[in-house]
Order: sequence, then structure tokens, then C-alpha cells
Amino acid sequence: MRPQEIIAKKRDGKALSDGEIGSFIDGVCDGSWADYQITALVMAMFIRGLNRREQYAITSSMLNSGTIMDFSDIDAPKADKHSTGGVGDKTSLIIAPLAAACGIAVPMVSGRGLGHTGGTLDKLESIPGYNVNLSFARLKKVMKECGFGLIGQTKQIAPADKTLYALRDATATVPYIPLIVASIMSKKLAEGLDALVLDVKTGSGAFIQRFADSKKLAEELCSTGKAFGLNTQALITDMSQPLGKFVGNALEVYECLKILRGEADTTMLPTLELSLALTANMLIQCGIERTLDAANAKLRKVLGSGEALDRFRQNIELQDGDPKVCDKPETLLAKRLAEIPILAAATGYVSEIDTFAVGRAVCDIGGGRVKADDGVDHAVGYACEKQIGDTVRKGETLGVVYCRSKKQVDAVGEKLQNAYKITKEISRITKLIKATV
Repeated sequence: MRPQEIIAKKRDGKALSDGEIGSFIDGVCDGSWADYQITALVMAMFIRGLNRREQYAITSSMLNSGTIMDFSDIDAPKADKHSTGGVGDKTSLIIAPLAAACGIAVPMVSGRGLGHTGGTLDKLESIPGYNVNLSFARLKKVMKECGFGLIGQTKQIAPADKTLYALRDATATVPYIPLIVASIMSKKLAEGLDALVLDVKTGSGAFIQRFADSKKLAEELCSTGKAFGLNTQALITDMSQPLGKFVGNALEVYECLKILRGEADTTMLPTLELSLALTANMLIQCGIERTLDAANAKLRKVLGSGEALDRFRQNIELQDGDPKVCDKPETLLAKRLAEIPILAAATGYVSEIDTFAVGRAVCDIGGGRVKADDGVDHAVGYACEKQIGDTVRKGETLGVVYCRSKKQVDAVGEKLQNAYKITKEISRITKLIKATV
């Protein structure tokens, strides 16, 4: 069937057959569909909708457009965690070594930051020399030695997704649940996993901000995982404020290392809490522990003993990075950055934080990218000194901008100050984990 006929069928609100969807994905991969034809069909899908069978079909076609990894020669359960993206969302760097220290093999395929959200690969590349571009053979070798590997998506893994996502981003068709599900699950199913834990964000810093929509996404992700034989669980977690203390690549790695070293301050504790919760679910799904209490006890043990930190140190060395950062995390912090406080405009309680505005501010000073091919300044960022529910006095520090010049702060300072809503009455404290699906 010609592209025009498939486009017209969906334009008219009809369901596409599995074969028609397969023909579409083949056309995306081999170039027989032009970009304008791809975007026309994606827009028709966005407006007219996809039913669950179509959702499974597009996921399957995207999955089978590339290589499915085979880790059968690694004698350990295979599991991964995926987040839908947020501000200060750095848990992967803690979860992978924690899970590996408990006997799980973790082939973590991650992405780069785009827009107001950060990316795991950008964070890792703030470690001197760290290489995220490993072949499958080398990824497997790293996993056999330290239990986990952290890499970017290769051309062999769900290749249709890269083209589709770029076109969806350019045509305002990203926030559509069936296409989000197909994008995420085609990549995760390609990892050859036994279990998957999903961190579905909700709130002002999430791509999907309403809880009901986030819950729907979590349900569809889990049902898709089940349909393909992958044990999948989702936690719906709060993104109404940045996670933990720091936003910005090197700063976030610094926070993770402080946590792994047992040196976290109180503002870093939400990062630790969420990391433990997600990893505990991985342990249960993999059959390593039966209850959350037992899983958390095991995780606290490998964290306290330093075994998780040792795994991360080993991984950094295996992936060509400088392992000394594990012993001196402060070496990650650039010495000549300006540190400029953002001051409270009133006295009261922090009742709301516009997390999207915080993420955009870090992006605007160079810490993120607007377009996929933009460069990133790994050093710059923001430290969150106050969280929702905290008391604050007028003139007190809400946060600190780490930047190259005062001119950068002049561009984002007012936006950051306005991101905090301060009220006379104390607001309800947000719950970090809102639901489990």
C-alpha cells in the first residue's frame, strides 16, 4: 500500500492493520517514506488516535526494526529502570550500582537532555573521559565485570525511534500516550530484560503534568510490557519540585557520589529515597527479595558498606572515565564559576515551585539544549536550598546559580525568583511517591 493510502486511512479515523503499521515503520527506516509523509501520518495518529492493538503493533514494529540484545550468557537476572524525564532526575547513577551490588545485571540504555529535562548521558560525560558509546560486545564485557553498563542508544536499537522522535519534537506531537509508550517500550524491550521499573513523573516539571494523565501513561506502559512478556512495574513520582539538591550535569553527579559515599545532606535525601524505592522494586521483580522491607534492608547494607560506590568506581574505570571522582567528588566542580544566590521576595512558606522554569533557567545558562545538536556546559547549574513546605524569610537564599558570568544570572534570576510561590499559610507537603501501577 502506498504511503498516501495509509495516511488517508488514519486521516479518516480508521484503524490501521498490523501490516500497514509495519509498512510505515519499514519506510521510516529505509527512507522510502519522506519526512513530510511520516509527519502527516504521525499528526493523523495524534488527532485521530490509536487503539491498544495499534499501540502494540507500532511498538512491535519499532522493536523489530533493530537488534534485540542477548544477555543469556550472563548468569544473573537482567533489569533496568526508565524515567519519563524531569528536573534534577539523577537516580540512574545510584540505581545501577545499587542493583548490581545486589546481583542484578543492568544494561542501562539512556538518553540526552532535551528542553527543560536533563539526560543521563550528559551527566555521565561530565566525568572526565567517560565513554557512553560502547559496542554491544564491550557493553556485555563491562556488565560481566561490574554488573552494569551505561550507554546511549545505538543505531541498532529501535532505529525507527530516533527519526520518529525528532519529527514528533519538531511538529508538537510528543505528548501523545500511545506514541510515548511505543518510543519507550521499543527501546526497553530491545534490552532483553527480565524486569523493568518505570519512574513516571507528574507535576510542573514533567512532560505530562496532570496526575490522571501520568497514571494513564503508567498503565499503558505496564500493559504493553505485560503483552510482550516483560515483567513491568511503574511508580508515579512527584515532579512538582526539582528532585534533590542540584540541577545541572556535573553538580548532579556530585550529588550522587555524595549519596553513594554516605555523605548526603538533608536536601539530597529525596534523591536517595526515590533511588532506594525504585531499586527495591527491581529486587522484588527479579526474585532477589520478597518484600520491600527486606529489599530496602539489603540496599541499605550495600550502600553503607561502600559496595555500591565500589561498583560505580569500577564502572567508571571500565568505561574510560577517571575513577578518582569517587574519592574526591569535589573535583567535578569547576573552580571559576560564579555562585550567585536567588533571594526570597517575601517571608512565609514555600508553597509551590515552577519546576519547568527551574529546568529552563539551567538550560538557558548552557546546562541543557533546545535542539538535539546543541552543545552543553556540564559545569553550570542550580542548587535548590529550599523545598516545598520550608519556611523562608525575605532576603533568604532560595537557591544558588552556578554560572559563567553575572550576565547569565541577569537573564534568568527574576524567572528563578518568580518560580517560587511564597504564602503566609503552610501548604500540604508533597508526597514523593504518589502511586504504584
